[in-house]
Amino acid sequence: MNDRKYELGHEKIGRLLLRYSAPAMVGMVVNSLYNLVDAIFVGQGAGKLALAALAVSFPIQMFVLAVAQVVGIGSASLISRSLGAGDQRKAERAAGTSFGVVAVMSLILTALALTGMTPLVRLFGGTPNVLPYASAYLSIVMGGCFFFALAVSSNNIVRSEGNVKIAMFSMVIGATVNLILDPIFIFGLGMGIRGAAVATVIAHVCSFTFLCAYFLSGKSMLRIRRADLIPDVSLLPEVFSVGASSFTRVAAGSLLAIVLNNSIAHYGTDTHLAVMGIINRVLMFFFMPLIGLVQGLQPIVGFNYGANNFARVREAVAKAVAVATAIGTTAFVVLMLFPRPVLRLFNPDTFLISEGAYFLRIAIILLPCVGFQVVGATLFQALGKPGPALFLSMSRQVLFLVPMVLVLPLLFGLTGIWLAFPVADSMATLVTAACVLWQMNHLGR
Repeated sequence: MNDRKYELGHEKIGRLLLRYSAPAMVGMVVNSLYNLVDAIFVGQGAGKLALAALAVSFPIQMFVLAVAQVVGIGSASLISRSLGAGDQRKAERAAGTSFGVVAVMSLILTALALTGMTPLVRLFGGTPNVLPYASAYLSIVMGGCFFFALAVSSNNIVRSEGNVKIAMFSMVIGATVNLILDPIFIFGLGMGIRGAAVATVIAHVCSFTFLCAYFLSGKSMLRIRRADLIPDVSLLPEVFSVGASSFTRVAAGSLLAIVLNNSIAHYGTDTHLAVMGIINRVLMFFFMPLIGLVQGLQPIVGFNYGANNFARVREAVAKAVAVATAIGTTAFVVLMLFPRPVLRLFNPDTFLISEGAYFLRIAIILLPCVGFQVVGATLFQALGKPGPALFLSMSRQVLFLVPMVLVLPLLFGLTGIWLAFPVADSMATLVTAACVLWQMNHLGR
């Protein structure tokens, strides 16, 4: 425990960022295989309509993720700063509160989704042809969202104390289970899209079980008592305010999906909805290393800010921006040069591949800038400043992208939906730059 505190405050920033972010990045990439592998197997085994169903289902799953993140990341920020300030007991109360609140919220979400499945699918753009596939998939996945939500929030707690390898292993375990079970259930047992859902739930259960074993083993820096699982109401305002930006960023993706899916249904076909599902999952796969990077960055910034080591905060942010830009640029080059082979992994349909390649190239024009936006929002989370973090999390998807998706198709038709992505990215990058530069110049004042 003392060794991790020492390295957070004294280790060279470059080495520390690599040590904390690399396992998280690997874990997030492996974890993103949940969705990528599901889509590949479903597209090859159940067809284009099943792929379109995943496009409709994905934002609903992301909303569950948002609920888990609002508590998990809010608690993680509080835990990191409390450990940096030497307040061990407050950190442990925050961890226990996270467990208790997420458990209750996930059960509420499960009940709401299962009782209102059909209108929920229609809200997220499910056409009559897609509705049976989406309902079959979601009825199983939402039944297991308790384990998914707790695994996500627990991972944030583990990372907040600097034990990134355990967080990585939990995600690797889940993804490996999913990779093994998907072909068995989809092809071997002939379950189709339902098989993908069952494999996903079992994988979430395995991840959560591993994290529970870690906390019970006594190896954690935190000693969570049974009484700590009863939420500490006094901590909730700070937890929710800091985590609100993460919730907004992920939940905004769900709001965006409602607009996108319904716009595509209006201007295009079910095949275009399948294209949307593929592009979402491909971009998420390349986006996940950025999430891993900032998950490693957060405890470094939070700890050193709590210890008034502002020079280390500035250095950590600068190095994270450089790495994030390199990741975004690499993804841009790969997808711009090889869109057709990527799309062919999901389905051999020539129309789907042709349309998907054209739209994918438009959507990723400013992909290298997205990493900077993510680092900027995470900076304010780690500093415990919910207002700027919330604003930056909302800027790209809610303030810029949703209006562009509504306006540009009026001028350019279906192509306008995809043009909205680079336009929104340019606006969000400028706003993020202004906020981050101001904060870096005013640290400690």
